Amino acid sequence: MNRTLILYKSQTGFTQKYAQWAADDLACALAPWGRSPMRGYHTIVFGTRAHAGRADGLKQALSAYEKSGAQRLVLFVTGAMPNTAQETIQQFWEQNLTQEQRAAIPHFYFQAGLCYERMGFLDRAMMKGLARFLDHKADKTPEEAEMQKAIAGSYDISDRALLKPMLELLRESTWPMGS
Repeated sequence: MNRTLILYKSQTGFTQKYAQWAADDLACALAPWGRSPMRGYHTIVFGTRAHAGRADGLKQALSAYEKSGAQRLVLFVTGAMPNTAQETIQQFWEQNLTQEQRAAIPHFYFQAGLCYERMGFLDRAMMKGLARFLDHKADKTPEEAEMQKAIAGSYDISDRALLKPMLELLRESTWPMGS
């Protein structure tokens, strides 16, 4: 019996898509965050979105993992930024995990996209406000010009192949235990 549980917190569907792909490939349990007890599982995988520079719900997930009795934890985050933005992704993890957590907990970033149609009102309004600001800014940096293009509309850059390193790790039985 596979004693892995994949929990996901998904606002626009991208994190759920990656979680479903992983659960299908691993033949393991899958549940939305808060809808499944974590007890009885050896490995917990928590997937969530990058939101305003933070991993949404990470603090609660880490606390729940500590109480769960599980022996291993893996984290993944989805976002609109392409996987090629390695420096920015590294900064994201440094803001969200302590140095000790980064060393002990395997963590992955998966590019996903933007879906304005499924965003909450506040998130959609903030993104549209940023887009208007960038539209009117005369002396944009190259990064701002790239961001302006990236947030112009909904898109999906999800790629199931990006799961490969995480899936390989989860199939191994010898990788170090989480915190």
